[in-house]
Amino acid sequence: MPANSWPENDAYDGISDPLDSILSDLSVDEESEVNTDSVFLPPSRFKGRRGKAALVLTIVWSGTIALHLVSWGSIFILGLTTMLGIHALRIIFAKPRHHSQEIEGDLPFVSILVAAKNEESVISRLVKNLCNLEYGNGQYEVWIIDDNSTDNTPLLLAQLKQEYQQLNVFRRDPEASGGKSGALNQVLPLTKGNIIAVFDADAQVTPDLLLQIVPLFQKERVGAVQMRKAIANAKENFWTKGQMAEMLLDIWFQQQRTAISGIGELRGNGQFVRRQALASCGGWNEETITDDLDLTIRLHLDKWDIECVFHPPVEEEGVTNATALWHQRNRWAEGGYQRYLDYWDLILENRMGTKKTWDLLIFMVTMYILPTAAIPDILMAIARHRPPVLTPVTSLSIGMSVVGMFAGLKHVRSDQQFKPSTYLMLLLQTLRGSLYMLHWLVVMGSTTARMSFRPKRLKWVKTVHTGVEK
Repeated sequence: MPANSWPENDAYDGISDPLDSILSDLSVDEESEVNTDSVFLPPSRFKGRRGKAALVLTIVWSGTIALHLVSWGSIFILGLTTMLGIHALRIIFAKPRHHSQEIEGDLPFVSILVAAKNEESVISRLVKNLCNLEYGNGQYEVWIIDDNSTDNTPLLLAQLKQEYQQLNVFRRDPEASGGKSGALNQVLPLTKGNIIAVFDADAQVTPDLLLQIVPLFQKERVGAVQMRKAIANAKENFWTKGQMAEMLLDIWFQQQRTAISGIGELRGNGQFVRRQALASCGGWNEETITDDLDLTIRLHLDKWDIECVFHPPVEEEGVTNATALWHQRNRWAEGGYQRYLDYWDLILENRMGTKKTWDLLIFMVTMYILPTAAIPDILMAIARHRPPVLTPVTSLSIGMSVVGMFAGLKHVRSDQQFKPSTYLMLLLQTLRGSLYMLHWLVVMGSTTARMSFRPKRLKWVKTVHTGVEK
């Protein structure tokens, strides 16, 4: 899912002072320059979101009401359910792609970027983990972007810089702009890697990470790779256990969708991007609150593929209470919805290709349109004393979620011997996770409605990390 970002009261408006000691030691390859003329990022594209959202809300609500009033409403929904069901069956029975595990030729240089703000509880563990990866002899670098931290993060980074040769530290000016996207864009020209990896400050990975991920970029059209996100504190409570199941559901869907030439999506933490692909679509978008979801769309519009893998995972901390989950998921939902509003014309022009466009639109219907239509559907059902007209397609959507969650939970246990008790445990975990996932119906519906009425403000909210161990 989308990455962390910064608090609204820490918004950035300027450019940091140059660090001469760093700039003098690095040469900037022309290919590393971001394409500022990219067709995907003109300022006008990100205006009028509120009006677009209001128009979509009006169409969805009026259309749902109309389905209750016309005689053929139920037939239309059955037809829609059949169409979505065929796509669902293709996803369920798709065979995941085989990925090469060997790197042919010279190792490509990798630049690992982490935007960090007030991360004193996890920054030392992160640096030690990332600076001890198994990958050639000095063929990767680590950049920690200290986004004007006010705690002990700068002091700890200064100490770590003396210990690890491949560690580079860049401290942003207090008035620097763009949140996490701005931080990544600012440091990108200083990096040397052909592959750019992005992690959150609470990330933990296995030492052979690069040896497993880099071979995937040997396919010419692979523009990015997303790792599975694993919840380090999954055993803590209901919310963290739910997030664990949710991440397995998510990566299973992504892997199955790419298997049928559909959309693979980036999730912020644990994402790898080919420099050429990143440059061609304009770098990270500083006008969105979910840089990963926005970049996902632009990469696909620019004809790049995104691979998603179960192994290796990247561990991160899950939020531990309902309030934090609500705020985080609302940000994710808003950012996900924004991309449809921002790039709708390019999507409908079929720039991605038919298979990807179809897959994207189907998931837009199930993830955003159905929850938005739930309120008028229920109200009309009560008023007319009849079942909700969207029941068949809603049941299909929930059923797919249950199947995907069970498959994801089973996949990570594929190296174990399965007994009847194992299947029972997986079933119980699936039921608990499915109950947890119901919060998305409320989040999606409320977010799409709120965006139609409230003036849009970029609001970056930082998730607090405590440095919990698995």
